[in-house]
Amino acid sequence: MAHVPQTFFDALAVRTWCGLALRALGRAREEIDAINVYPVADGDTGTNLYLTAESAAAAVEAVFDGHDAHGSGKPALADAARAMAHGALIGARGNSGTILAQLLRGMAQVLAADGETAHTDGEGLRLALRHAADSARQAVAHPVEGTVLTVASAAADAAGAAEGDCGTVARAAYDGARAALAATPGQLAVLERAGVVDAGGRGLVAVLGALVETFTGEAPRAVPMVSGRFPEAGPAEASEASEASEAAAAAPDDCADAPGTGGPAFEVIYLLEAGDTAVARLRERLDGLGDSLVVVGGDGLWNVHVHVDDAGAAVEAGIEAGRPYRIRITHFGLGDVHTTGAERQPRERAQRAVVAVVPGEGLAGLYTEAGATTVLARPGEPPASGELVEAVRRAHAREVVLLPNDADLRHTAAAAAEQARAEGIRVALIPTRSAVQGIAALAVHEPERRFDEDVVQMTSAAGATRYAEVAVAERQSWTMAGICQAGDVLGLIDGDVAVIGSDVTVTAETVLDRMLSAGGELVTLVLGDEAPEAVAEHLETRVRESYLAVDTVVYRGGRQGAVLLIGVE
Repeated sequence: MAHVPQTFFDALAVRTWCGLALRALGRAREEIDAINVYPVADGDTGTNLYLTAESAAAAVEAVFDGHDAHGSGKPALADAARAMAHGALIGARGNSGTILAQLLRGMAQVLAADGETAHTDGEGLRLALRHAADSARQAVAHPVEGTVLTVASAAADAAGAAEGDCGTVARAAYDGARAALAATPGQLAVLERAGVVDAGGRGLVAVLGALVETFTGEAPRAVPMVSGRFPEAGPAEASEASEASEAAAAAPDDCADAPGTGGPAFEVIYLLEAGDTAVARLRERLDGLGDSLVVVGGDGLWNVHVHVDDAGAAVEAGIEAGRPYRIRITHFGLGDVHTTGAERQPRERAQRAVVAVVPGEGLAGLYTEAGATTVLARPGEPPASGELVEAVRRAHAREVVLLPNDADLRHTAAAAAEQARAEGIRVALIPTRSAVQGIAALAVHEPERRFDEDVVQMTSAAGATRYAEVAVAERQSWTMAGICQAGDVLGLIDGDVAVIGSDVTVTAETVLDRMLSAGGELVTLVLGDEAPEAVAEHLETRVRESYLAVDTVVYRGGRQGAVLLIGVE
C-alpha cells in the first residue's frame, strides 16, 4: 500500500519503517529460511527476523495508541525509537533476530539522544546507522565476515559517504548493503559451497529497503538470494535456494568456524535483568561454554543468545548474573541440523495438535505434559501473532486447536489462525479467556475423534468453566466494585472486578463462594509464585466443608501475573 514519503526521521517515520520492514520480511521469510546455512543450517533466519520485527512494530504501535488515548498527539522521536528498540529486544529470536535487535537499539541510542528533538535529518540518520553497525559488532563475541555484521558495516560506510536528506542516505545505505550481501559467498566458505548469500544479511537488506521506501515512497529493486541470481519470480529461486541449503547441510567438510555441522546441540535464549558488571562476567562464562554468543541490550535488560552442549549450565550462568526469564531452549538434535543429508529424515506431520498460550512456566509444563505445544506469555508481554503462527508450525500437524487463554488475545489469535490456514493447516480457534478454561478444554481433548467433534467438546468444556483471578492492584482506578487503591487485592470474576479486599486468602474465599453459589463440580486453583503458602489448603478446606461433592485440584503456575487463578466447572 502506497504511503506519503517522510521528509525527516520523526516518530511517524519510525512507525512507517517498522510496518514496511515487517511487510518486507513477511514476503521474504520463506526464501530467507531456505538459504539459512550459517551459523546453523536450521532454516529459521527469516522467521526469527520477522518475529523480532513484529515485536518492534507492536511496541511502536502501543506508543502511538497511548498518545491517541490521552489526546496528546504524536509521540516524540525518542519515545518511538526507544519503543522500537525495546520491542525488538524482548521479542528477539535466534542469532539473526538478536543482532537485528542490537542494530535497532544502536540506532535508537542516537535518535533518542536528545529527548526533546522532534525529528532528525540525513546527518542524524548517518550517525544512527554507524552506531548501529558498531554496537552490533561489539555485541557478538567472535565476529565473522561474510555475515550480517559485514552487511551492516557496509551500509554504514556507504551512508557515511552520502550527502543529502534521509532518502538519499537511506538509499546509499541500501546500495552499500546490497553490494556487500552479494559478496558474502566469497567471504564465507559455507555460503560459497551452497551457492547462497548470507541469510541474516539478506534480511537486513530487506529492512534497509523498507527504510528507503519510508523516505522515498518507492520500494527498491530486488536483491540476490542465490549467488548471482535475483528473485524476480520468487518461487523458482526459493526452490533453488532450498536445494542449495540442503546441499550445504549435507556437505561433509563444512568450515571449522561454522557450528552448522557437528556443533553444539542446543540454542539457548533468554531475557536477563542484570547489571553491566555481571553481564561482562556472563559473557566470559558463556564464551567458554559454547559459540554463536550474542549479548545485546543495556540499562539493566539484556537478551542473551548462545549455542551450547550444556543448556543447563547456560541457564545457571544467567541465574548467577541476575534474573533470566522467557527462556527458550531449542535442541538441534538427530534428524535436524547436525545430520547429513542422507541421515536427515523428514518428520511426519501429526494428524492433530493443540497450541496454547500459557501465563507461567508451571502451566507451560502442565500443558506440555498433556501434549500441547505452548507459547509462554509473560505479564505485560503478550505474544505476537507471528509467535503463535510459529508455534502452530512447530506443532507440525494437519489439524490444530488453538487456545489463546486470554480475552485480549482474541484478535491476535484470529490473525494467526488465518495465516496458518493460508499455509494449508486446518485451525480451529477456541475463544478461551483464561488458562483454567484451557485446562478444561484440554482435559476432554481426544485426538482420535473427528476434528469437528473434538472442537465442539473442547469448546463446550471451556464454555462451562467460569474463571476468576486474584491479583494486586498496581494503581488507583475505577472498577465495577468501586475505587481501588494501589496494593488492594482484587477478585475478578469472568474478567470484571467483583471484590476489593486487603487480604489474598480472604478475597479468594469470597470470590470462590460467589462462583460456587451458582453450582459446580470441580474447582481448579492455579497458584502464582506470590500466592501465600496457606491459601490453597484454606480454599481446599473451605470447599470440602461447605460444598458437598465438589472436588478441588491445585497446580503451580509460576510467575503468571495473577496471584491466583480459579476455575469452576
